[in-house]
Amino acid sequence: MSEAPVRVGALPARWAEGESARFRVTLDGVVRDAFAVRWHGTVHAFVNSCRHQSLPLDFGDGHFFDDAFDAIVCCRHGARFAPGTGECVEGPCRGAFLTALALEERDGALWCTGRRASAPPDTRTDRAPR
Repeated sequence: MSEAPVRVGALPARWAEGESARFRVTLDGVVRDAFAVRWHGTVHAFVNSCRHQSLPLDFGDGHFFDDAFDAIVCCRHGARFAPGTGECVEGPCRGAFLTALALEERDGALWCTGRRASAPPDTRTDRAPR
């Protein structure tokens, strides 16, 4: 659980598709890099750490999606994660999940409140591993 809610940014309605925000969150007393991305109209947030070697998914530039916006991609090893669930669908950590974070809208902004209790089902049928 996060010690205190962390402001992520503006309300999701203002985010463009594929837009992201990087932020830091404290989980179990450890400060971690995190990110939020807008995918198919919904914002999802995760700890910014690949499940393969615990390296950041981006190069620090907030670029998490592939060109087709159908997967979050690790810039180092090419692991592909389902944006709605954080599940690795292709790559060295296939079947593992990114640490999902809970988001809520309040006071005119988007806030991270800690770990998400469970990942929502990824109901997209057009997502396929490459």
